[in-house]
Amino acid sequence: MSTSFEKYQKRRLISSYFSVVISIALVLFLLGMLGLLVLNTKKVADHFKEQIALTVYFKDSAKEVEMEELKKSLAMADYTKSTTFVSKEDAAEAHSKEIGEDFMEFLGYNPLQNSIDVYMNADYVSAEQVDEIAAELTGKNFVDEVIYDKPLISLLNDNVKKISFWVLIASGIFTFIAVLLINSSIRLSVYSKRFIIKTMQMVGATKGFIRRPFIWQSVKLGIIGAILALIGMAAFLYYLDNSFPELDLAGDIKILAALFIGVFLTGILITWLSTFFATSRFLNLKTDELYY
Repeated sequence: MSTSFEKYQKRRLISSYFSVVISIALVLFLLGMLGLLVLNTKKVADHFKEQIALTVYFKDSAKEVEMEELKKSLAMADYTKSTTFVSKEDAAEAHSKEIGEDFMEFLGYNPLQNSIDVYMNADYVSAEQVDEIAAELTGKNFVDEVIYDKPLISLLNDNVKKISFWVLIASGIFTFIAVLLINSSIRLSVYSKRFIIKTMQMVGATKGFIRRPFIWQSVKLGIIGAILALIGMAAFLYYLDNSFPELDLAGDIKILAALFIGVFLTGILITWLSTFFATSRFLNLKTDELYY
């Protein structure tokens, strides 16, 4: 009889530990993913900014040497990420494929112009800076016009600011919720042993002596949960990095290491504090209050 009861108690204890570990792991995983999002918000925004092209169209009278010099000067400019020269012949071929017929046969000549697509570094993609760059390029006597999507640039910058703000707000709220969830799991675990705590106190054990095994046990659960969360984060990060290599999410090892260490220490800190306050609560209760 006693053996079966002991087995039952052992199963309950293992089940309790398992639920606490899973709760900690899930919360820390989601917290880590949110941290990854916060750290990479700028990188993702920069990626989209750098997809916007500023197109410089040359006059038909522009000389080959003038176009080549401008291409070289643009490639060396601080605001330039990359440039692509598109000849009028290449533009005509691409346009013919797009519409499904050779429009030059109908017109009898090629009305398109030689051009350079300029992709800028993200820090320079703002309406004011792009206006200045476009004005400077338009001032050259062999440049016909400079085309870019100004409303898209303004919209993108406005949305990036809004998204960054709300991501920070969501991070703060979610961190608070994460602390509450882990704290609740630890409190329930300690609650199930409240009579043991009171019994140890009644036989003369000090509060520090009573707390120590509970804190150590919770910290061990926190470490296991944090390790599981880090494994999940690493797997998800690997998947994202393979799916979106252009974002280079795993490129900054120092930041990722800081994030992983932060998640690990957060798991330990929250479990330690939660257990400390939970045991203190039951240590300060009277015996008859343990039943409520």
